[in-house]
Amino acid sequence: MKGLSPEAQHLHDQGWIPLPAVCTPSACQQWAERCQSLSDGAGVGSRDLLDQDWCVELAMYLHGKARSLGLLPDDHVAVQCNYFEKRADRNWLVPMHQDLSIAVAGRVAETRASGWSIKQGQQFVHAPDEVLPQMLALRLHLDPCSAEDGALRVIPASHREGRSVIGYVRDPEQVAQQCLAQIGDVLAMRPLLMHASSKSASHSSSRRRVLHFVFGPPQLPWGLRWARSVAAAPDRSQLQSRIRAS
Repeated sequence: MKGLSPEAQHLHDQGWIPLPAVCTPSACQQWAERCQSLSDGAGVGSRDLLDQDWCVELAMYLHGKARSLGLLPDDHVAVQCNYFEKRADRNWLVPMHQDLSIAVAGRVAETRASGWSIKQGQQFVHAPDEVLPQMLALRLHLDPCSAEDGALRVIPASHREGRSVIGYVRDPEQVAQQCLAQIGDVLAMRPLLMHASSKSASHSSSRRRVLHFVFGPPQLPWGLRWARSVAAAPDRSQLQSRIRAS
């Protein structure tokens, strides 16, 4: 597409792009400690971290970074942040899938709305077709992530086939690409991109901690409303300098 930055063109074509060294290791360590204090130790992660001030600031910083690269429009809002921690004793695998559900304020009487579910007390529904291509996930790695740490695997360009496209390749594992990362790296990806992850290797002593932010358009159709939405900070320069200095 004409007029796109190289990063935006790559995202458009492939559905994902790695963004190296977005945050400093020291800042990532601080956020990891805050996430640890919120975890009860029983699950694989936590939802709704956007009720934390530090998480809101981080979301705005990441929004500014993505916007500067042409990956996000200025008016897009942060709508969710999940914390995932994978390690040898807290382990899981995820088969190939797309992220179709969004957190909303409540149910609506709309026949086109489907996939209603409750997760950790929050109402979710499958996002409308016109919303999904506009959404963007930014996954901030709080630890280095090697092949043994249950790294994300993606099928490049699969987002361009629409929703529920698992059958459009004969063997998705043969064409999947691993997304390895260093601490402070960010993976930008479209929710429609087919992706999966394996368990962390049983002998691995490291862990894979990720803050998974989701951004979307400020308004939803069908009378739906985001469960939570955080608009971009008016003054990003001060916020960015504060995070970079952490």
